[in-house]
Amino acid sequence: MQALDLIIKKRDGQSLSPEEIQFLIHDYNTGAIPDYQMASLLMAIYFQGLNAKETNALTTALANSGEVLDFSSLDKTVVDKHSSGGVGDKVTLVLTPIIAAAGIPVAKISGRGLGFTGGTIDKLESIPGFNARLSPQRFKEIVQDNNLAIMMQTEGLTPAEGKLYALRDVTGTVENISLIAASIMSKKLAAGTQAILLDIKTGRGAFMESLDDAFNLAEILVRIGKDMDRRVVAVVSDMSQPLGFAVGNALEVIEAVKVLQGHGPWDVERLCVQLAGYMFAMVGKVRNPEEGQEQAEKLLKNGSAYQKLKDTVKAQGGEVAYLENTDLFPKARIIHKVKAKTAGYLCEIDAKRVGRAAVWLGVGRMYKDQQIRPEVGVILNRKIGDSVVKGETLAFVHANDEASLKNAGKELANAFNICGEKVESPHLIYGVVPPFPS
Repeated sequence: MQALDLIIKKRDGQSLSPEEIQFLIHDYNTGAIPDYQMASLLMAIYFQGLNAKETNALTTALANSGEVLDFSSLDKTVVDKHSSGGVGDKVTLVLTPIIAAAGIPVAKISGRGLGFTGGTIDKLESIPGFNARLSPQRFKEIVQDNNLAIMMQTEGLTPAEGKLYALRDVTGTVENISLIAASIMSKKLAAGTQAILLDIKTGRGAFMESLDDAFNLAEILVRIGKDMDRRVVAVVSDMSQPLGFAVGNALEVIEAVKVLQGHGPWDVERLCVQLAGYMFAMVGKVRNPEEGQEQAEKLLKNGSAYQKLKDTVKAQGGEVAYLENTDLFPKARIIHKVKAKTAGYLCEIDAKRVGRAAVWLGVGRMYKDQQIRPEVGVILNRKIGDSVVKGETLAFVHANDEASLKNAGKELANAFNICGEKVESPHLIYGVVPPFPS
C-alpha cells in the first residue's frame, strides 16, 4: 500500500478498508507517513466523511496504536467521562471527584486544548508539579489506590491519536463528526473502562453547533460503544454561552475548586450533579438518575468530592496548597474591563468568540507546540438573561501584554448582544442517548 494512493482514494469519495486504515495509522504512528500527508488525508476525510465501518476501523486502529489497559483485576466497573469540547468546560475537575468519592473507579484520559476549546490537561498542569504524563502502570496504580487518575496520551497509550489530535488542531480539520467520534472512543477503549458517559456540547461554543449535529454525534458514539461491548450514555448539553464564568486554565481550576467547596457557579454545579446522576445509574449504584443526583449533592456538601480532587492532585505530584489557597496561582499582568455599550438584557454571549479571545490571550494554541499561559483568560461578569446598565462591566480580560489584549478585544467586542426584552437562560441539558432508562 502507498499513502498517496489512499489519500487520493478518500479524496475521490471512496471507502477505505479496515486494513487500509490500520496501515495508515500504523505508519503515521511510526513516522513512515509524514505530517503533510496525514494532514492531506484528514482534509479529505473532513470533506468526504467516513461511514460507520470506517469510523469503527479508525477507532480500533487508534486504540490499538499503543497499550490497552485492563482493569479486570479491580473487580469493579471502571468508568470514564468525556466532553466533546466547550468554552469554560471544567466539568471533569468537578464531576470525576464526585464519582470517585462514591467509591467508583474513574480512569480518565484527557487531552489538551483543541481549537477554541480548553483542555483538561492544560488546566491541571496550571497546578505546579501536577504530572499528567503517567506510565500506564502508574495510572492503573493510582486508579486502584485512589479511585481516580487523570492522564494524557503518552507513547504507551493511544500515541497515534495524540499525534492526530495535535495535527487536527492546526490544520482546520477539527469539526468532523467521524474524526471527533474516533478520537473520543479510541481513548476510552484504550483506557480499559467499561462504562462511559459522554457530554456532547452544542451551541456556538461547541464543535457541534446545531442540536441535530450534536444528537448525531451522540448516536454515533453510543453505536461505537455498543459495537465495542461498552456501556455508553451520551448527554447533549448546552454550550451557547461559556460554562460558568471563568475561561482560562488556572482561572477554571479556581472556579472548579469553588464549586467543590459549595460556592461556585450554579450552572457548573447543576450540570455536574445531573451528569453524576446518570453515571451512578449506569453502574447500578442507584435505581435512577434522580437518586444519583441526591447522592452527588451529598458528596459535594460534605466535602468528600473536594477532598478527592486534593487526593488526586497529591497522588500525581501537584501542590495541594494551590487548591487550599487559590490566591497562590499566578496573576495576569493586565486586567481589562469589557463594558456594556447600552442598557437592556444580555440575550447572547457568543461562546466561540470568547473562546477565540482566550486563544489570543494564550489560553490555547495557534500552532502545534505553542506554550500556553495558565494565568490568562476571561472572566464573565454577567450571563444570558441578566439585566445590564450602560457602562457596566460584562467581563474581565486577564492578559499579559497589550498585543494579545488588543486581539482578544476585537473578538470580545462582538461577543455580547444586549437586547430590549428579557430572554430565558438556555437549558443545561437537551436530551440523553439512549433515553434513560434504556
